[in-house]
Amino acid sequence: MLTATTTLNLLLALGAVVAKPTTSWTRSRKCGSYMSDAKMMAAERHFVAHSAKLLPTSKIANKAVNVYFHVISKDSTVAGGNVPASQLSNQISVLNSDYGGNINWVLAGTTRTVNADWFNNAGPSSSQQTAMKAALRSSGRADLNVYTVGFKSGTGVGLLGYSTFPFTYSSAPKDDGIVILFSSLPGGSTPNYNLGRTLTHESGHWLGLYHTFQGGCTSSGTANGGDFVADTPSEGSPAQGCPKGQDTCPGASFPGLDPIQNFMDYSTDACMTQFSAGQIARASNQFATYRA
Repeated sequence: MLTATTTLNLLLALGAVVAKPTTSWTRSRKCGSYMSDAKMMAAERHFVAHSAKLLPTSKIANKAVNVYFHVISKDSTVAGGNVPASQLSNQISVLNSDYGGNINWVLAGTTRTVNADWFNNAGPSSSQQTAMKAALRSSGRADLNVYTVGFKSGTGVGLLGYSTFPFTYSSAPKDDGIVILFSSLPGGSTPNYNLGRTLTHESGHWLGLYHTFQGGCTSSGTANGGDFVADTPSEGSPAQGCPKGQDTCPGASFPGLDPIQNFMDYSTDACMTQFSAGQIARASNQFATYRA
């Protein structure tokens, strides 16, 4: 089990899901965001000090989280980013199914903006992202804002999505939210990543979860070891595709196969099926600490 002392010794790498085009038809995921070790340590130290201390089995039970979609397009076509309302509704259904009743996601509103600059160039730390979020973000810390864009160039080129984390809200409330590739929505045009699991993964980050391969084959209690969740097996590298039976951290010190079906790995959408009980407990505690 992870303790407060253990937690203070772990360094986490924060992640956005990045899709690196290998051909004109194929995408794969890899981490694209960065936070210094000092900031990571400060984030977990703050969480330990201010944690709501929920029971391990706690859920965000009966908590409705409002979701505001901001559809950014370069023109009025679906190919240009103007996704239909049915895809947004289907995405909410995917979220609720994937979280298994532990959280109730509610479609609270939708805006539509034709802005080719935002559609093409919005990405992490870009001026386009800053302007987009400043103009469109709705409501408060407990409400999820999702921006759908094209990631055609700039800092966002090749991305599937990226998210802020709960502990950053107080210092940058307008930045809070998730930006995803419009064609990763259910029924979208991105092969292998069009079942809606990009938003499931990114919403995990928005709730305070890290990647399952965080720290690689490093036992908990050592620098960069673990994702702060005791029941996710160690993983030496992110899964690509759906490599059943993969064990990148072999040996008695690292029991269990790679959690390739976990929503916080980098498997294809069809391969992702679950959060662990420990992840739900951490997400609940993070929500209660930073978003309630």
